[in-house]
Amino acid sequence: MGRRENQEYIIDLFRDAHEANLKRAQPLAARMRPRSLDEFAGQEHFLGEGKLLRRLLQADRLSSVIFYGPPGCGKTALAHVIAHHTQCVFRQVNAVAVGIKEVREMLEEARAELADSGRRTILFVDELHRFNRTQQDVLLPDVEEGRIILIGATTQNPFFAINSPLLSRSQIFTFVPLSKEHIKLLMQRALTDKERGLGNKTIHAHDDALDFLAEICDGDARRALSALEVGVLSIDKEPIDFTLDVARDSIQRKLMDFDATGDAHYDVASAFIKSMRGSDPDAAIYWLARMLESGEDPRFIARRVVICASEDVGNADPQALCVAAAALQATEFVGLPECQLALAQAVTYIATAPKSNAATLAIGKARDDVKNGRTMAVPAHLRDSHYQGAKEFGHGEDYKYAHDFEGGWVDQAYLPEDRRYYEPTDRGYEAEIKKRLDEWRAKKKS
Repeated sequence: MGRRENQEYIIDLFRDAHEANLKRAQPLAARMRPRSLDEFAGQEHFLGEGKLLRRLLQADRLSSVIFYGPPGCGKTALAHVIAHHTQCVFRQVNAVAVGIKEVREMLEEARAELADSGRRTILFVDELHRFNRTQQDVLLPDVEEGRIILIGATTQNPFFAINSPLLSRSQIFTFVPLSKEHIKLLMQRALTDKERGLGNKTIHAHDDALDFLAEICDGDARRALSALEVGVLSIDKEPIDFTLDVARDSIQRKLMDFDATGDAHYDVASAFIKSMRGSDPDAAIYWLARMLESGEDPRFIARRVVICASEDVGNADPQALCVAAAALQATEFVGLPECQLALAQAVTYIATAPKSNAATLAIGKARDDVKNGRTMAVPAHLRDSHYQGAKEFGHGEDYKYAHDFEGGWVDQAYLPEDRRYYEPTDRGYEAEIKKRLDEWRAKKKS
């Protein structure tokens, strides 16, 4: 063997050893990433047989795409599958780790590759929402001209986090959390795979242990596989008995998806309010618990409860606002964890109360008239008459004091024009209000 050949042989040995060391250092979730579309689990709504993304890949006609969804549902894994599947050059970066200079250099390399070999470059940008507006704008010309294929992965709503011009030139694929069946399939695959998984060990994995991990990981395959690996590697002797207790001790307490400015924050709050409005106390209590466990500010929750008491219950049960306001005061006074009791009481009261949005509609219509209609003058008999000279203007003249009349009501104009804003329903206490108001309005007509 010549000197040059010997050097190349040594270099290859070092390269192989280097790659083997890197592979051994990878966590199970990274080693078990799918290598083909057939190995990929989940997202059948756009990757199943005959679905759009599978057709694009099979025809090798992939254009720029944005993968949007929660962690651990396959965004990065699918990008790597595409890297194996396509004839394009594949480059991967994390938006946190690169600046504009590095982005420009990658784009120049992609242009050179296209000019020299005719091959386009797929640029996979993980956490694309971390790119600022300027960095996103740098990508735009090459995406628009088709010189690169952008695959952007984000956990943030792309309509808020990504530039509109970049969105308009990309297809958005929304990932959903993996089902329990998908998670369990991936764990069983890892247990039997001898090349990348744990198949070289003798493992007896109990069904209830796998079911527990599939449930508690919330559709995040990375969490489930990490817990499986921790449990297996923490037991020295074989056969390894992977029991429910082992599974419980191998995964952290469930962490809620919480970001005070993110989608989950507003989506859960929306579900909470709509559950109270929809008279479902069980759903409302669940979303309350979800927000509390996520670390939501209880004062934010209490304010939503007060709003719902007026907006959705209103005069169908005026006591609802009193209960809600008391819960807000209790929240301010005692704080967590005890204030959850007052919040739970208020939430269940409001959810089960009769509902009316008549007062909400009334103020909406009245404000619309004030903003868009002709401003009505205050009738002379209603104007302030408690100052010197008011009588000369006729202010307060012919005003009828309601308490001087039978029933405390008198036929008198309080608007210069006839307007109807408040139309009470026949639900709860508002039915009494409606009856009373109908009688008064009938007297006005007679």
